Amino acid sequence: MKKFLFSLLVVFSFAFAKAQSTSTKEYIKQHYTKTIHQIEMRDGVKLYTHVYSPKDTSKEYPMMMQRTCYSVRPYGEDEYPSRLGPNPMMMKDGYIFVYQDVRGRWMSEGDFDNMRPNIPGNNPKDKTAIDESSDTYDTIEYLLKNISNNNGKVGQWGISYPGFYTAAALPDAHPALVASSPQAPIGDFFFDDFHHMGATLQSYLMAYPVFGHQTEGPTTKSWYNDKWDAMRKAGNMNDTYAFNMAIGPLKNVTENIYPDNFFWKDVVEHPNYDEFWQKRAIINHYQDVDHAVMTVGGWFDAEDLYGPLNIYKNIERNNKKNKNTIVMGPWSHGDWARERGKQMVNHIHFGDSISTFYQREIETPFFEHYLKGEKNPQLPEAYMFDTGLKQWEKFMQWPPQQDEKVFSFGKNGELLINEASDKNAAFSYTSDPMKPVPFRSEVTPVTFTPRAYMTDDQRHASRRPDVLTFQTDVLEENLTLAGIINANLEVILDGITDADFIVKVIDVYPDDMKNEEHTPDHVTLAGYQQLVRAETFRGRFRNDFSKPEPFQEGRKTAVNFPLQDVLHTFKKGHRVMIQIHSTWFPYIDRNPQKYVDNIFEANQEDFTTGKVTITGASTVTVGDPNGIKLPLPKLGD
Repeated sequence: MKKFLFSLLVVFSFAFAKAQSTSTKEYIKQHYTKTIHQIEMRDGVKLYTHVYSPKDTSKEYPMMMQRTCYSVRPYGEDEYPSRLGPNPMMMKDGYIFVYQDVRGRWMSEGDFDNMRPNIPGNNPKDKTAIDESSDTYDTIEYLLKNISNNNGKVGQWGISYPGFYTAAALPDAHPALVASSPQAPIGDFFFDDFHHMGATLQSYLMAYPVFGHQTEGPTTKSWYNDKWDAMRKAGNMNDTYAFNMAIGPLKNVTENIYPDNFFWKDVVEHPNYDEFWQKRAIINHYQDVDHAVMTVGGWFDAEDLYGPLNIYKNIERNNKKNKNTIVMGPWSHGDWARERGKQMVNHIHFGDSISTFYQREIETPFFEHYLKGEKNPQLPEAYMFDTGLKQWEKFMQWPPQQDEKVFSFGKNGELLINEASDKNAAFSYTSDPMKPVPFRSEVTPVTFTPRAYMTDDQRHASRRPDVLTFQTDVLEENLTLAGIINANLEVILDGITDADFIVKVIDVYPDDMKNEEHTPDHVTLAGYQQLVRAETFRGRFRNDFSKPEPFQEGRKTAVNFPLQDVLHTFKKGHRVMIQIHSTWFPYIDRNPQKYVDNIFEANQEDFTTGKVTITGASTVTVGDPNGIKLPLPKLGD
């Protein structure tokens, strides 16, 4: 009966959403005038732009702009979208909305470049110094002169890649750009989306056609749809684990699936953090950001978690007087822009109408204040959602100051909190890349990008012999982890000369936990091991991301890395668990474990089984406000 009612609700919701979309289109058509512009950049390339201006011309309006590689559709003067702006409230509050196809995408001229490198200075007289900041600058200059009834102020926002374009416009910004909100933005392409700490996300294979083919010229039709054919023919796409194992080494992707994909070629030819990737790190260009910035992200964003946290921190570090705010909620990628009523991430319910709260109390007031002169909402430095207590918290600095918590590893799987461990202890497992640890607890189909695993049950992993599992006693009071989590490992490898290290922080529910109203029928919350935060690190980069090196067998070696930030309260009656292992498939690619110069060129015979030992000197810490300094080279090294 429950399933029948749920199915009925899904059908009703779909019908309601469709009717609402039609209604919204009619509202936009009645209240906005659409105009189409070919805006010429300083080098002569024209960027295709839609402008939606309020039909009420009795007053002036600020402009809200989004630049995208995903199309400003619908095309055509009489075709209107189903929504405008960041949220429904702003659509009805009076703004001029601007949407632009970026260079080389859809109806714009020029060539597309993934995360086009920033060129400092933004000199309009230099016709060759083109980047996303200069294109944004030239667009704003045109809009101010050619769009009537504007009040001279511009805001910019975007989610995911449009979030990057927002972040990329912050350096050397146009003076009229007074409020920006990069949302789920990429900060450094070697640590976001397609890479994590040197490892490649094999789970992103379906995404490469979108970013790896140039258009033959402006077009309203997709030019990459047929590029997925080779993926579809590669195996059973209903089981992502089996599908990716059947592919074999990544060299087979180059030969059989994406032989003509320029972005895949870039990834293959630049396996290390060389100048190609360094130049694309927009976080290195925030020395002079002089307008209001509100960076938004989701604690469970499997695609872009590094970007929001580090864009905020770098702006804060380099611009002490800047109006800089960060918002992190209990969302997957971009979920704050939509309201489903209940906020679920995989099996876990975090509350109701959370996106509406954000849109009404945070996002709309931010733009209204800076673009319209409305009352200052007095947003805190950090508006963060505690994913354990399931409530919003405000902080005057992020990461917050707190006493450091040190987790160490004891015998019989004990996880110690601020207690000395036996430094001579050793915990070992056999890592076999031919039998990698699955990253999901369920059989799932091949998808565009992974998402649900971010709160997944880890019982499937804790039962494997190639996963080290440590947990505390039942907590007698709440324990809050806030800020940066650092993994400080001392490792020994035997039989192999390279390895990855995955460290997970997990919330273990009580054994008598009852299922909640929204818990799926096939899920049992009693004893559920909810993933709170996890990160992978490719061990070859332990000393320098640009200069990989093998391990010496049998030698104790330090491997230190951050797991990204967290705000999670482990409730009284729960336990804290930490897992450590060396494969996580197919979320990340398989490390052959025999050191090779380029894993993308590894052969089947390079995949080697070996012993991994984590010594008792290893710890996981929370509370260091600076975290571990990553081994990043200087540009050009």
